[in-house]
Amino acid sequence: MNVILLERVEKLGAIGDVVTVKDGYARNFLLPRKKALRANEANKKVFEANRARIEAENANRRAEAEVESKTFENATVTLIRQASNVGQLYGSVAVRDLVEALVADGHKVNKSQIVLDRPIKAIGVYDVRVALHPEVAVTVKVNVARSPEEAEMQAQGVDVMASMFERDEAGFTEDYDPNAEPGATAEVQPEQEEAQG
Repeated sequence: MNVILLERVEKLGAIGDVVTVKDGYARNFLLPRKKALRANEANKKVFEANRARIEAENANRRAEAEVESKTFENATVTLIRQASNVGQLYGSVAVRDLVEALVADGHKVNKSQIVLDRPIKAIGVYDVRVALHPEVAVTVKVNVARSPEEAEMQAQGVDVMASMFERDEAGFTEDYDPNAEPGATAEVQPEQEEAQG
């Protein structure tokens, strides 16, 4: 289906471009959200007649988004979640969680503005894109940790999971016998040697 774009759409085009998209994408996304019009003669005339107004409104929204983007400089969100010993979350951090955290910090965002390629399912620090306008996007650091102390360490650049495994390895060592059979422990070896001798 050919459509006329009413705003810039990522990976498609800018205002006024006539592009070919799949019918379902046009019917279910672009047309209901007023991001495009069907590309027929009547709509082309309507678009050309209103082009200056549409572009002016877009410029106003972009200017507002640029002002809003200044408030996001060095924005960081810390989320405390329960996780397993290997850092996998019980559940995941979804768009709704990020919106709630950003709104609590005083930012104006809604679900459709958060660009989360896949849910966050492990502890760590992530960069999440927030599209305030089709032409204005900011990056927010999301710090997912099991405790405020862990979040503080991660914020300073410490890999919490790696440091935890280092502590674990330092606490326990096992004698290594290169002649041992797979699965045999060091304590069993001497008994086996006596039985053979």
